[in-house]
Amino acid sequence: MQFKQILQHSLIARLALILVCTLFVSSCANRPAINKSALQPSYQTLSLGLFEINSFDVYVHDDVVHVLFAGSEKADSKARVVRYIRSEDSGKHWSKPIEISGSVPAPTDAVRGNDVQLAVSGNNLLATWQARGEFPGMGPMVSVYSHDGGNTWQVGANPAENNAGDQAHIDLAADQQGNFHAVWLEDPEENGYQSLRYARSIDGGVQWQPTQRLDDGTCSCCWNTLKVSPNGELNVLYRDMKPRDMALIRSSDHGASWQPVSMVGDFNWQFEGCPHIGGGLAQAGDDQLNAVVWTGVEPNPGLYHLRSDNNGKTWTAPQPLGNHALHGDIAALDNKHILAIWDELGPEGSSIASAQSQDGGSTWATTQSLSKRGVIATHPRVVSTSAGYLALWTEKQPKQRSQLAITVFD
Repeated sequence: MQFKQILQHSLIARLALILVCTLFVSSCANRPAINKSALQPSYQTLSLGLFEINSFDVYVHDDVVHVLFAGSEKADSKARVVRYIRSEDSGKHWSKPIEISGSVPAPTDAVRGNDVQLAVSGNNLLATWQARGEFPGMGPMVSVYSHDGGNTWQVGANPAENNAGDQAHIDLAADQQGNFHAVWLEDPEENGYQSLRYARSIDGGVQWQPTQRLDDGTCSCCWNTLKVSPNGELNVLYRDMKPRDMALIRSSDHGASWQPVSMVGDFNWQFEGCPHIGGGLAQAGDDQLNAVVWTGVEPNPGLYHLRSDNNGKTWTAPQPLGNHALHGDIAALDNKHILAIWDELGPEGSSIASAQSQDGGSTWATTQSLSKRGVIATHPRVVSTSAGYLALWTEKQPKQRSQLAITVFD
């Protein structure tokens, strides 16, 4: 009799489990999918308790949006603080800011285009920025890490081997194994040429493996873009020196070795200065890459979109975006649905605009203005989420300070 009772209880438990699983699968199946052809922007601003926001970065991991930002607390203060927030509903609502700078040298020289940086893998978060050095704008990197989801932070090692000098235009990414990767520009030999450097951390940002030099001579003041593909490849988009076109370099072995892939747009721009403009890169499937790059080559300087269907080996003809567009970024939901975003100069200053494509960037819908009239808006970023796209930028009203603006496309 006891055995029969145990068997009955076991069968009841198994039936209950099947019922729960069936209900769960049914609820998931009934969730509305993204209507990718009708994504509409919804605008908001965040003051985040700071008088002025000078710099930020955004990173999406496991459908959680993480934002790192830096700025000043008072109108008459030159001191900078760094804070962290996150959103679990694709940017509609945000957590309370957590201050993380503490005893670490503040990002006094962090500005748009040389922003604070953030990467996330599970509960491990890593943040880096450039601190003030002996000369303004020429300081070393500092890093902090969190192993509890961003609630508490500790000081980590400098990704560079030198803890001094000029280490700028950093970008971070985390791979599927939880390793962190960093790229930046540096000239430790003081030979007058900035070089593209790389390092990897396998312990959550506490320490870093030896630095590698990826390119001996690069443009000295343009931001770098580091992305990890679904199959674990590391792609870096950066501005080369001669010509001043954007280049793609890749590692297929988790950063152990690197190979140049292509020039992303053969503009052959011969220029001896620095435009202070990097590019944007988005992966859409295993072999499709989308990029936005800026060139100053005459007679048609501006921002362009290019697509590669063979993992960056060759690129489509450049397509111009916007009017007088400068700083751009790009995100993809899949290999057809893409959003490009940029700032552009107009009679009232700098504003934010975007365009969506539903055919992999072959054609683009009518440009949408995102920022409000009368504000100066600049350096937008865009990421893809399960709800659609999330765009962020800094903007300021006349005679006021910069704040963070956010637009959700869903």
